Amino acid sequence: VFYVDGHVRAYQGGAKIAKTHLSRLKFPAPATVETWVSDASGDPVLVVMAQPGASLAMELRRLLPGLRRAVGDDRRVLVGFDRGGWSPKLFAHMDAAGFDVLTWRKGVAQDIDPDLFTDAAYTDETGRTHTWRVADTTVDLPTNDAGEVFTMRQVSLTVPGTKTGREALGQDATRQIHILTTRTDLGVEEVIYRMGSRWRQENYFRYARMHFDLDSHDAYNTTDDDPTRMVPNPAKKKAHAKVLAARARYDRALAATDAALLDAASPPPGVSVLITNTDHDTLTAALRAAEADLDTAQETHRAIPARLPLGQVNPGQQVLDVQTKLITHAIRIAAFNTATTLARDIRVHTGYARANDEAHALIRQTLTSSGDIDPRDGFLTVRLDPLPTRRATIAIAQLCEHLTATKTRYPGTNLILRYEIKIRP
Repeated sequence: VFYVDGHVRAYQGGAKIAKTHLSRLKFPAPATVETWVSDASGDPVLVVMAQPGASLAMELRRLLPGLRRAVGDDRRVLVGFDRGGWSPKLFAHMDAAGFDVLTWRKGVAQDIDPDLFTDAAYTDETGRTHTWRVADTTVDLPTNDAGEVFTMRQVSLTVPGTKTGREALGQDATRQIHILTTRTDLGVEEVIYRMGSRWRQENYFRYARMHFDLDSHDAYNTTDDDPTRMVPNPAKKKAHAKVLAARARYDRALAATDAALLDAASPPPGVSVLITNTDHDTLTAALRAAEADLDTAQETHRAIPARLPLGQVNPGQQVLDVQTKLITHAIRIAAFNTATTLARDIRVHTGYARANDEAHALIRQTLTSSGDIDPRDGFLTVRLDPLPTRRATIAIAQLCEHLTATKTRYPGTNLILRYEIKIRP
């Protein structure tokens, strides 16, 4: 199982960096985008710098060969991601390449018959039980304009509605959301749990920002962006906005003209009326003018190219150094995975009563505390100083016993690692 998501890192500096929408700030700003891959537990596996302007769907297609090399064999791999990777054509490509898809359905979807919903429950690895009302169906997604479709499994569940107060008392009290996957062998409850587990990756982003400076720049070196790279033409978007405005004016003029013609052709009973060509032209003048404006806006929009070379749209644009950032990310990944593994060991192999709430904090405190290293008699002994509280010291002593029992050899030597904690006199 892999989870894939993009992470936007804002840039504060003087270089001319491309702007990207920052969801946390809710506006575009200079930034770079990284594509992170995590395992089923949300622990980071690898990270690559996303291509400037690339969507998550484009990054997923580019990542597939690397993910296959990371797996090392031809097993099918379940890849979960959010709606940013929505692309039925990509789904079909991933399925053919040996990857299964797990994502939320995007866009407006027809509600499933309520009679198809049943109760489902799932007990996770911590012993907690999750319950849902679910329906298991299929859906055909169009992959091109020729009418070809890609059939996927759709798991639907009901969640609380977005409306509150009196509006929530009726049918709007709940709403349906839909999960799409190509896995047909998993139970509906596991499909829902796997999709919800994608938030573990978001938890890593939050934790790493707080404790590992995830969004720090690390290096401010820049290089020139490729001036020949094709990018969206800003004039195309402006022209499209003018088309929409002209179409809205045309719709308003059409409604007003129809009302005027109906009023002119509907005199009171017993009264006759004569509508001349001049009268008709006067009543429809605004409509014809709006239609002419719409035709002009559409012709202008069609004549503007959709994409242009970057050097023409934004000359002098730069990109931040990649290698230094990837090296520091590798250190962050190793540090986080080490701390997370030790925190899980505290929960499983020690009697620490508050391990579920304080395991990570205890590990951070331990890894930054003092101690001695003693290589002798075939052992490399790591002897830690006592922690401030007795219960924390006892928990780490139990962790040391567990780690010593693994008889791990220190890389590059014949020394076996042994962990101890000093006892207060």
